[in-house]
Amino acid sequence: MKKVMYALILLLVVVSGLVFANRENKNENRENKNETSKRPTPKPLSAAEREAALKKWEATPEGIIYKKWEASPAGEKVFASEAKIRKSLRDYSNMEGVITSLSLPQGSRLGFGVMVRINGDDYILNFEPEKSQLEQLLSLKVNDKIIIKSRTVSHAPKYSYPIVRGDYVERDGKVIYQRIPRKGGC
Repeated sequence: MKKVMYALILLLVVVSGLVFANRENKNENRENKNETSKRPTPKPLSAAEREAALKKWEATPEGIIYKKWEASPAGEKVFASEAKIRKSLRDYSNMEGVITSLSLPQGSRLGFGVMVRINGDDYILNFEPEKSQLEQLLSLKVNDKIIIKSRTVSHAPKYSYPIVRGDYVERDGKVIYQRIPRKGGC
């Protein structure tokens, strides 16, 4: 009988300790959540503040270089190429393209990508592939006809071509790449 009592008391002590430890852990988590929620979230800038920040940036050396490039023939060509595909980007519709090069321009730091011709203009087609998707993308060859869907095009004075982010690529009716959304946000 004594052994059973000791076993029950020991069991009660162990369970009480676990309950107490769990309660302390929950209190710590609550405190951490309260601390993180107390941090002020930055307010979005008003239109006037954005305009002032833009004017301030345009006065910097980088801003001056960008404005010169924007007005140059090279910059105008990039913006004209962007305008040609803007409707397809907005509608997330198919764009037919032909691979023109498997390498990006000299000195580019865009990661993995290829050069592609869409509607008679050259573009940099940039990817953010997972390791499992890389094999399919490496199977692309020059003069392959592909279908591209994207929502994003960007540009930079360093590049003579608009940069299209590849969200979806199809070759011969087979999907060879589909961008995987990032976890935990946009």
